[in-house]
Amino acid sequence: MQAIILAAGMGRRLKELTQNNTKCMVKVNGVTIINRMLHQIEAQHLSRIVIVVGYEGQRLIDYIDTLDIQTPIIYVNNPIYEKTNNIYSLFLAKDYLCNEDTLLFESDLIFDDSVIDVLVNDPRDTLVLVDKYESWMDGTCVKLADDDTIEAFVPGKKFKFNEIEQYYKTVNIYKFSKHFSETHYVPFLEAYSKALGNNEYYEQVLRVITMLDEPEIKARRLDGQRWYEIDDIQDLDIAESIFASDENKRVELLQGRYGGYWRYPRLLDFCYLVNPYFPPKKMIDEIKASFDKLLTQYPSGMRVNSLLAAKNFNVHAENIIIGNGAAELIKVLMEQLTGKIGIVRPTFDEYPNRYNESDIVVYNPDNDNYSYTAQDLMDFFTDKEISSLILINPDNPSGNYIPKKELIRLCKWANERSINLIIDESFADFSDETDNTLICQDILEENHSLYVMKSISKSYGVPGLRLGVLASGNTELISKLKKDVAIWNINSFAEFYMQISEKYNKDYTSALENFREERTRYTKELAGITGIRVIPSQANYVMAEIINGMSAAELTRRLILKHNILIKNLFSKVNNDGRQYIRLAVKRREENDKLIEALKKELAEV
Repeated sequence: MQAIILAAGMGRRLKELTQNNTKCMVKVNGVTIINRMLHQIEAQHLSRIVIVVGYEGQRLIDYIDTLDIQTPIIYVNNPIYEKTNNIYSLFLAKDYLCNEDTLLFESDLIFDDSVIDVLVNDPRDTLVLVDKYESWMDGTCVKLADDDTIEAFVPGKKFKFNEIEQYYKTVNIYKFSKHFSETHYVPFLEAYSKALGNNEYYEQVLRVITMLDEPEIKARRLDGQRWYEIDDIQDLDIAESIFASDENKRVELLQGRYGGYWRYPRLLDFCYLVNPYFPPKKMIDEIKASFDKLLTQYPSGMRVNSLLAAKNFNVHAENIIIGNGAAELIKVLMEQLTGKIGIVRPTFDEYPNRYNESDIVVYNPDNDNYSYTAQDLMDFFTDKEISSLILINPDNPSGNYIPKKELIRLCKWANERSINLIIDESFADFSDETDNTLICQDILEENHSLYVMKSISKSYGVPGLRLGVLASGNTELISKLKKDVAIWNINSFAEFYMQISEKYNKDYTSALENFREERTRYTKELAGITGIRVIPSQANYVMAEIINGMSAAELTRRLILKHNILIKNLFSKVNNDGRQYIRLAVKRREENDKLIEALKKELAEV
């Protein structure tokens, strides 16, 4: 068996990285793509490697000569690489295809060794390697029958997004038998090139072959093996995090992305916090139905969107401001504060991170569950000279919750002392107390210095829309903040969501009921795992202490590397005498069960 690598392309989308290099000479974590690929191929002990070169071909040849590859290498030159696509590169190597069985590779791929093993060890002699389609993939897809027969090739221009559940993406690695190349592929390749020219792709030939009664080619599905195609600098950035040779570095790079995890194959995100039961499908379909208009038309300005927020939360427009996520509103609000502020630790750090550390007065709960009451806060801060008190309720990461009745007491205490009380109730809807919000016109009017923040992204499960609101009886400050943010601070999709959301209030109530039921079950299952102590939570996450000697960093590392599960390591946030804590999001039952099983396995191995 031999290998053929197509490496003639220019890789324009990688811009300056391929200005004087071929795409396969780009480095991923310090190692070029071609270096990695050639050593992986050499481990298969093939008879030879045929490489079709073109752009910067001599530079690539000279570089490969430095790699100490023992397998014989033959070069085929594509002199018109800038005018042709990969069908012509493979056409130039067609004689080699007919000489023996072949593994065919495109040169911009990075993959695990096991990806090649899958093809080589499969007894079937002619295969297209495929993987279940995910949103980060681009290019040719296929539809498969249960017996791995390829029912259709789906090029990009024929792609139908309403059929993605049926699609598998071609990995661009193939196994061709000598017989298949002689009787099927090469004759069709020659005919196709002659009829339609050389500015095509070799997959088009396979598309034609699959229409035959006996095409001789089947699909081989991957099952979790890692691979990535590198077309642009974002692909390169993601590939470096997926394939980092240092496991700790890989974990660090993944955690440092703060989202965008849909581009990571089959990653389960238990780190970032959203409502797993909302929005309902009908609501999503309604947004989809207006997609074209929302994409191509401007959103309304702040005045109109304030009316929408006021309608949804049943307050006056002058009492509420809508933001591009709560994060935008936190920033502009914190810029208005002066004097010393009080906070609880551990807590959500976005607020204190936007203030001078020397002006922060910290209350630390003195119990193992990091729980506290409104009375605890009043007792602690009564003799402290603070001008503002910031409370996350339920708190993050502890999940500690202060009931609404007690919050009203805290409001009265703050009013008497002229203290700004900032309550972030982004997770309050998940609590067992159904009447939990302070965004109420009467409450706001009675408490001029009360500021209530709410992340719609978290509560309503739409983080991609970036929505948050801030409500207060201080209409002068709300008016000032509206001038501080951009007039179009939310996009048309977010505005449309606010426009239709009231219709789905019953769905939201039902979603919260389902959530609470699953949190109860989930927490009970977690508490039954040997090696962790679960802290009671009223939020959509659970904080847990690791008590079997394993570090939070080690458990986080194992879950990412062995189970493709991302959790929150709380060591930098909760560092109490070296005790180790993690935070686990509450998701749907099927996903929660995967985390539970992974935790049982890893904690049992200590």
